[in-house]
Amino acid sequence: MNDQTAETLPQRASSAILEREGRFLLIRRRNPPAANFYAFPGGRAEPGETPEQTALREFFEETGITAHGPELFATYDLKSDGDNGEAASHFFLSVFLVQADAAMEAIAADDAADQGWYTVEEIRALPVPASVLDCAERLLSR
Repeated sequence: MNDQTAETLPQRASSAILEREGRFLLIRRRNPPAANFYAFPGGRAEPGETPEQTALREFFEETGITAHGPELFATYDLKSDGDNGEAASHFFLSVFLVQADAAMEAIAADDAADQGWYTVEEIRALPVPASVLDCAERLLSR
């Protein structure tokens, strides 16, 4: 594999969806590539992690909540182009539904500047990646 091929391979990332009484836990991203966007807690995989492990680790790091029981819900091949037309970022995102103790309160940490619980209607009005809105809409229709 040459260097050019290696650059086009997507980075692995995972996110986790926690729903309580029709509301979804979202964090507001602090850092690029999605700074100031609201999203499900998640991030890049570390070497040797499974997608499930990544989702649970990132969820804990960004919310302080220990989640469990990850169930794969969706996958996305996410590419963004730079000014020169070449891929600026490329991620393969695995999205999991997770469970957590209802008594646990979320505290924004790590890459999360803020957190909150939002209905699908509220999510429609927030700056969110298309994948977040897609997942929320699909869950609403279940």
